[in-house]
Amino acid sequence: MPDADALLRAVVAEQPYPLLFATISGAHLYGFPSPDSDDDLRGVHVLPLREVVGLNPRRETIEVTTERDGREIDLVTHDVAKFCRLLLRPNGYVLEHLCSPLVVSTTPAHAALRTLVPQLITRHHAYHYLGFAQTQWRLFAGERQRRVKPLLYVFRVLLTGIHLMRTGEVEANLLTLNTIVRLPYISELVARKRAGSEQATLGDGDVALFAAEYTRLRSELEATRDTSRLPDQPSAKAAINDLLVHVRLGQV
Repeated sequence: MPDADALLRAVVAEQPYPLLFATISGAHLYGFPSPDSDDDLRGVHVLPLREVVGLNPRRETIEVTTERDGREIDLVTHDVAKFCRLLLRPNGYVLEHLCSPLVVSTTPAHAALRTLVPQLITRHHAYHYLGFAQTQWRLFAGERQRRVKPLLYVFRVLLTGIHLMRTGEVEANLLTLNTIVRLPYISELVARKRAGSEQATLGDGDVALFAAEYTRLRSELEATRDTSRLPDQPSAKAAINDLLVHVRLGQV
């Protein structure tokens, strides 16, 4: 049976356009995959110049879901121009995809983009993490059988946001983040998710504790945003534009 890396590389190799990069996201990046977790790949493709300058609709986003040896693999890529536009917004997702240490495919242009990350991060990225945490908390709190997965997402995004505001560094792995903050319940929740399934649930006894922790960490992210030394706007626009032009012209 092919190994996991070989399966992922095979899916990447089948794509209709060359990829600037493809990295692993989702539960595997966040540090809490369960045995039945999908493989989530995210990346950037490069449309040929004739499709960019023509009148036909551009395939700015391509989504592929496939099953290989019983594993579901989900790949989403954006054209390089769309990805560059997203990078210039306070979008934590695209930063995490760009900075993921779990690399399936890479190029010199990928490396060049990564060097620009410090010039892309702003204090307004906190709003991305606050918004996503709120959505996941509502999902968790509204369930009759409360699942571990959305709760882990709540704590993951809040701790990622707090770390980003304090250090300017993108860190998406919850276990790595917890080596800094040492929240006693994180390891148990992660262990339950990793040993169970995507639908693993909690009892009702700890809900009050987690509600209090959600409120506390949310307030902490707001406070670190307000005191952060990060800029209000990215400074990489000119460099991103130059890199995009070089990629389009095949010069990177």
